Amino acid sequence: MLILASESPRRRQLIKKIVKEFTVIPANIDESSLHIAAHDLPGELSKLKAYDVYSKYPNDEVLACDTVVILHGELMGKPKSKEDAKRMLKELSGEKHVVISGYTYISKEKEVTRTVRTYVYFNKLSDELIDKYIASGSPMDKAGAYGIQDQEFDLVSHIEGSFDNVIGLPVEDIKAHVFNLNKQEVPHIN
Repeated sequence: MLILASESPRRRQLIKKIVKEFTVIPANIDESSLHIAAHDLPGELSKLKAYDVYSKYPNDEVLACDTVVILHGELMGKPKSKEDAKRMLKELSGEKHVVISGYTYISKEKEVTRTVRTYVYFNKLSDELIDKYIASGSPMDKAGAYGIQDQEFDLVSHIEGSFDNVIGLPVEDIKAHVFNLNKQEVPHIN
């Protein structure tokens, strides 16, 4: 059985694009104990999470993921307050930033750890739009104080890379490198 080592409701939705049956068992690690560069954090955290769960369930497969938002080399975590969310959104307004997800898959036969980057270009955001978005409550549980899936707020101009990665799980990369599924199957011709 595949174990998703994440409490994220968004990851639970995205993993269904790959597998139909899985169980959720969150990892129990101290994320504050890692003191490494922001760009390396997702891969290292995904490994710690995967090993934590795999050590308890060694007969299963484990998939763990961690996603960060980085603007001008600085990590943007989840907002601590509405004021913090407003500050983050003002900083992202009109800027390009990177979203990096690291994932680790462990089974008896295979171990894969990879990182995936997506570049996100924000529209210029008015104070009115930022206030309306914060009032919706959506930014409060998301790194960088936004969800790319919240398209009704028109936050993002365009991206370079995986849309699912920005939500929190690089589905296409996991399909290719863990489950060996091609983006499209090529028909066999005799």
